[in-house]
Amino acid sequence: MFVAFVPRAARFGLAAAGALALLGLSGSSTRLQAADQGWPARVNASYKVEFNGFDIGRFSFEAAVRGGQYSAGSKVELSALLGAFKWQGLTRSSGAVSTTTAEPAAYTFDYQSNSKSGAIKLAFRDGKVTSIGASPPTLPSDDLVPLEKKHLSNVLDPLSAVLALTRQTSGDPCSQRLPVFDGKQRFDLVVTPLGRRQLVSRQSSGQPEIAHVCQMQYRPIAGYKRGKETEDLARTMKIEVVLRPVPGANILVPQEIKIPTLVGSASLSLERIDILTANSDQIALAN
Repeated sequence: MFVAFVPRAARFGLAAAGALALLGLSGSSTRLQAADQGWPARVNASYKVEFNGFDIGRFSFEAAVRGGQYSAGSKVELSALLGAFKWQGLTRSSGAVSTTTAEPAAYTFDYQSNSKSGAIKLAFRDGKVTSIGASPPTLPSDDLVPLEKKHLSNVLDPLSAVLALTRQTSGDPCSQRLPVFDGKQRFDLVVTPLGRRQLVSRQSSGQPEIAHVCQMQYRPIAGYKRGKETEDLARTMKIEVVLRPVPGANILVPQEIKIPTLVGSASLSLERIDILTANSDQIALAN
């Protein structure tokens, strides 16, 4: 059951987590040079992935913003059952940053396990999906809720989706609804506040120790398979995200991500993040 679950969790939970970890980049009043607006020039981070308390892998990402354009990538490597099950996912996203969100131009997702592999490629223009490539292709099925043209407008890919969430603004970052298309499904990530949390660090970083705690829930819209499995996923996939403010870089950093599942609990915990600010200051946080 674990083997069957992990790719599904990777698709919904880790996609959301990857989006969260993506940049944590702040918003700006206009689309200008990163240095002019205080966007971090570069972010690199690594997370430990656990399932039911067992270390099963690592999640890493890197991102950069320059001249109003962003480029980001993430890598997930999972291994369980003494290596009998292995899964790897590589994701890339690029595009522009605007006042309120990201504007993706290209997105790729490649995955491989012991038994199968695949890839998804998307192209965007003006918030609309202009091309979709999937290998293996999605076969037509009466069980799938049809994707319509309206479902491919005003959407984000999984990596750019949560830029709005991780922007440091005067509002609550935990009160948002994010429209996502991952190449197969159109779904919303509904984000609601759960409160604040005191963080405990082994050494002072000079950054605030109070974090936002958010709940992120999956809401299927189109392209998904009808039935109890999707209903259970929508009901139980309530991801908890701890966002730590880092005013020195004008960002919110995902400190911890917990993904409850039907077969246990998965989590991503920050090991280290290195930030190069627009002013070339360096900030490092480690657990």
